[in-house]
Amino acid sequence: MGITLAYHFQDQQLLRILQYTLTSLIGFAVLIHSYYKKLKGWNFKKTIASFYYLLFFCLGIYLSLANTDFLNADYFGRKNYPYLKGWINSEPQQNNQILRFELSINEGFINQKTDRCTGKLLIALKLDSLKSIKLNYGDELIISTNYLHVEPPYNPAEFNFKQWLAAKNIYHQSFIKQEQLIKTNQDQGNSLVKYALTLRQKLVNVYRKLIHNDEAFAVASTLILGYRADLSKETLAAYSKTGTIHALSVSGMHVGLIYIMLNWCLAFLNRKKFGQILKTLVICSLIWYYSLLTGFSPSVLRSAIMITVFIFAKQLNRGNNSYNVLAFTAFILLVFSPFLIWDVGFQLSFLAVFGLVYFQPKIYKWFYFKQVWADKLWSTIAMSLAAQLATLPLSIYYFHQFPIYFIISNLFILIPITLLMYSGIAILVLHIYFVAPAFEWLIIFTNKGLKWIAELPYAGITEIWLNQWQLILLFLLIGTLSIGLSNYKKNFLFVGFFIWLILQSSLSFQKIKSTKQSEAIFFSLRKNYAAAFIEGNHCILVTDLEMNNRNFEFFVKPALDQKHIDSIKFVKWEEEFSAPNFIKKGKQLISKGKRFLLMDETFNGQKIVNRLSFDFIWAHNTPKQKIELLNKEINFKAIIMDASNKDYLISKFELQANLLNLPIHILKKQPAIMLNQK
Repeated sequence: MGITLAYHFQDQQLLRILQYTLTSLIGFAVLIHSYYKKLKGWNFKKTIASFYYLLFFCLGIYLSLANTDFLNADYFGRKNYPYLKGWINSEPQQNNQILRFELSINEGFINQKTDRCTGKLLIALKLDSLKSIKLNYGDELIISTNYLHVEPPYNPAEFNFKQWLAAKNIYHQSFIKQEQLIKTNQDQGNSLVKYALTLRQKLVNVYRKLIHNDEAFAVASTLILGYRADLSKETLAAYSKTGTIHALSVSGMHVGLIYIMLNWCLAFLNRKKFGQILKTLVICSLIWYYSLLTGFSPSVLRSAIMITVFIFAKQLNRGNNSYNVLAFTAFILLVFSPFLIWDVGFQLSFLAVFGLVYFQPKIYKWFYFKQVWADKLWSTIAMSLAAQLATLPLSIYYFHQFPIYFIISNLFILIPITLLMYSGIAILVLHIYFVAPAFEWLIIFTNKGLKWIAELPYAGITEIWLNQWQLILLFLLIGTLSIGLSNYKKNFLFVGFFIWLILQSSLSFQKIKSTKQSEAIFFSLRKNYAAAFIEGNHCILVTDLEMNNRNFEFFVKPALDQKHIDSIKFVKWEEEFSAPNFIKKGKQLISKGKRFLLMDETFNGQKIVNRLSFDFIWAHNTPKQKIELLNKEINFKAIIMDASNKDYLISKFELQANLLNLPIHILKKQPAIMLNQK
């Protein structure tokens, strides 16, 4: 709660107050511990417990604020440094000729002076196609750059990249060319991480030599080593649609399989006490080494900590409460990195384990099978149901879909994934390269099977959009019904039924409302143009984008999905098109009575006669006109400028419109325009 609160109230003054407050609370806690018996503290259990809740609440606030880089006085973003020096603190990822990485800043240069700086900068580097530079984790760089604040989402339902980067403590980004960069001979960063990334790259290259199918190679690298750079969008979609994406995210399942293998291989050490201790140390060391090798993702860290606690508790003959172990693991991770609480992988990972601990035993009791294999099959199904039930609200909220055949797909990959894990590790560790062809064939077989399941009729419910209140209601619904059904409490069942009515009514209202909607959305893009004229569940999209274009999928499609659009008609600027309540002809567009003049380069130097009336002038593709003359020749209420216009013209039109007190809407680095057409 403290971390969450501080994230929304990030202030330097609050950090100073918390430093003194937390110091006082810790001092008071030491006094309570020292004089507990003298004060007969057991008589004040609730008061002392409340005090400790307050202590940890304040600790959460302090940790969140102390880890917020831009609150530091020496944060580089407080000044405009023409040159910055820093080191690469992430594994560079290349897409075409663009190399992206995080740069940890330690010095800034301004007016021939050097300042000590802190903070992280997201770099997008345009590589020289003739002589591209090779960059790795830890390389020290000096760059010449103009860094900018990370932009917020400008379109409805667009992915909030700014919020996502803020959870990684990144608030500025920069696009530079290769000639704006100098690589020094210094190495920075954590030597252990550098070693792990270097070794992982060598192991990825081993797979690259042995596996000829690109898709199989990408899955092998992701599955075994957590290296996702080469994973295609199609493969990722197949795993996502079938509810098996966890297989591609190195997580508890992978760590658990490694633990089972190591525990079996080292079973001979159980004969003596020293051997048991040695076995414990070897297993824990190898699990943490594997976690390091896969990049220390939240799910891997969670698994490594939990298995370590479990192993040591077992070795020390101490009982362990699963909920306490789960809470302890979360506490350790959040103390180390409080912003992990916003990581989707962190959230889903802990919810999945909670589901296995709480729901799985209850679901398993639904049926009893005498036959051993039938019992094992049901146990596996119960695990899949438990994890899916616990993660259901967040999965729908983040990914807007629900896989119908998740039980079938998870059962299908159970044996292949196990074989792939063991054979993939054996190839790398034992160098048994003759297994590689069978390894590759099994990956291809698994991928084809999942793609076939994903293409089955009604394979998934898609385009499910929940707001935050509906998300909370769904969590409450699952919680109250679970408690009510497992403990036979009618009050909880009644409350759950009441919550279900509210949630269902809310979703139904949204669906009904979408059939009656009538609006126009002018999207804010970088170079393209897109305007959606929505009537009910149908949309006419005037745009130069195609259905499979990345900009359409990222900026436009989420808004249309959120509004439950069933059909989209793509219309280009040059086309003429007519439909009920919509006409696009010549240089005019009429939608539900609103009139738009489509002004492009064909208007250059032309005089407009008859003083026509329009609601909006839509300026496109840099028309050479003066707003003063337009204001005399045409009656209009506002100007809309899409991103196809050159920057100089946008600035010129904006200046002229402001001087004449005319409304102007610029669809470049500014919010989208939403017009109600009712």
